[in-house]
Amino acid sequence: MGAETTALALAAVLQAVQIGLAATSMNRDAGVEWNTSPRDTQPEFSPLTGRLRRAVDNHFEGLILFTIAVLLVTVTDTDSLVTAVCAWLYLLARLLYIPAYALGWSPWRSAIWAVGFLATMVMIVTSLFT
Repeated sequence: MGAETTALALAAVLQAVQIGLAATSMNRDAGVEWNTSPRDTQPEFSPLTGRLRRAVDNHFEGLILFTIAVLLVTVTDTDSLVTAVCAWLYLLARLLYIPAYALGWSPWRSAIWAVGFLATMVMIVTSLFT
């Protein structure tokens, strides 16, 4: 497995971990009974829970583009040191994004997000022009 696909697999595992963190925080705020219910009403969540939930949503958005980038690099056989470094930068940025968002590290959260986004875009552009 190449660096890019390994990073993608680990990003998917990271997403599952994020979902678990958000669910655990929701359980603390609203209880397991609410979290396993149809969720017809929305309880008041702590700021931490809200941030963890938004971080999950944000990673789903980023993961779509990163998956496209890895697919393009793999299918076009344009993997290189640049795309491998970008893949690992994406993963590192997403890993750092969780505490940055959860703990309200402003403006660092946005800077960390930008690293992951730019790494993904470099992978896509590299696959187009290589």
